[in-house]
Amino acid sequence: MTLLHVVSIAALILGAASAIAIAIDEVRRPQMMAIMNVVWPTVSLFGGLIVLRAYFKWGVLSTKAAMAASPAAARSAPFAVQVGKACLHCGSGCTIGDICAEWLAFAVPTVAVWFGWRSLFSEKMFAVWILDFVFAFAIGVVFQYLTIAPMRRLSLADGLKQAVKADALALTAWQIGMYGFMAVASLMFRRVFDLPFVVNSFEYWFMMQIAMLCGFVTSYPVNWMLVRSGVKDAM
Repeated sequence: MTLLHVVSIAALILGAASAIAIAIDEVRRPQMMAIMNVVWPTVSLFGGLIVLRAYFKWGVLSTKAAMAASPAAARSAPFAVQVGKACLHCGSGCTIGDICAEWLAFAVPTVAVWFGWRSLFSEKMFAVWILDFVFAFAIGVVFQYLTIAPMRRLSLADGLKQAVKADALALTAWQIGMYGFMAVASLMFRRVFDLPFVVNSFEYWFMMQIAMLCGFVTSYPVNWMLVRSGVKDAM
């Protein structure tokens, strides 16, 4: 068993443990915004201890109990933190979408063919990226709708319109960071390490954890702009 294999397993276990810890706390102290009960555990799958610490420092300020005690509690977080929470909200849709899409394409390779494998792309990974984006965008819009519509009291049509407006650029920026790292990782595994880079391996999902962190970095300035301009709500 190589060191990379051990590190990969450890990182994935740490992410899962962080998600469980947050989920358990949310049962006792649910978030004021219901969708955040999904967001925090989801992003901790890749963020691990970083997200766990952020949750117990900033996320707990937005629980129902905290908001009832002090309605301005969540707003007490620095603007940079509020933007970070908006990034995580975006990243949760990407995370769920990418997990679903990657395993679907692995279990049913024909799906990758539908999205251009062997016709537009010789490399299956590129076709799956399109599927990743479709899943991530659809889930991301739903998450944004569940945030924006209740806060702004919008109709279904208006809520979806604003959700697309809020999520399109941020999600695209996130996926660019993720795709960029995964492309480099794929090249390194196959040409430098001479190892397979496949979905059903611990190493692949460890690399995906790092890729998601890269997505956070590339989406942060976009989310800053969207929150500052009022297109996205501060969280």
